[in-house]
Amino acid sequence: MASKENPMREVMIEKVVVNIGVGQAGERLNKAMKVIEMLTKHKPVLTTGKKTVREFNLRKGLTIGTKVTLRGEDASKFLKEAFYANDNKIHSYSIDRQGNAYFGINDYTEFKGMKYDPDIGIFGMDIAIVMKRRGGYRVSRRRLSNQHLKPAQRVTKPETLSFLKNNFNVDEVS
Repeated sequence: MASKENPMREVMIEKVVVNIGVGQAGERLNKAMKVIEMLTKHKPVLTTGKKTVREFNLRKGLTIGTKVTLRGEDASKFLKEAFYANDNKIHSYSIDRQGNAYFGINDYTEFKGMKYDPDIGIFGMDIAIVMKRRGGYRVSRRRLSNQHLKPAQRVTKPETLSFLKNNFNVDEVS
């Protein structure tokens, strides 16, 4: 009798967050929103500053960026395009201890089918991939009797790397 792996331990993508930090409100922020909407086909939301930093002329509550959260099939489709723009590579230091991956793209024109528009300019973006097990993290998020995740429930760095290699043909760069 062959042992079967528990299906609740399967690693999967919970969400992908695409973020463009502009640092100021105004016309440049509107252009950044337009770029995100062109790439993801979803309406972005505005992000605000969490604290005041005088050196960067930022105030708490000031609108400084835009982001969109993708889940399910939209997240997978966007990641295929994003890894293509990133030459199907990810650095080993881009994956944290919880198994989440982060990388950046310098210019939106690196995506397939995107051309430089002088009215928009050049915008780079940060992409965060949040991983989870199929069993989910309900134990840490439920309302009654929530608890910390046990180490066996967490997604590890090697599991994330193998998931990205198998599903997106991504190579690890040391």
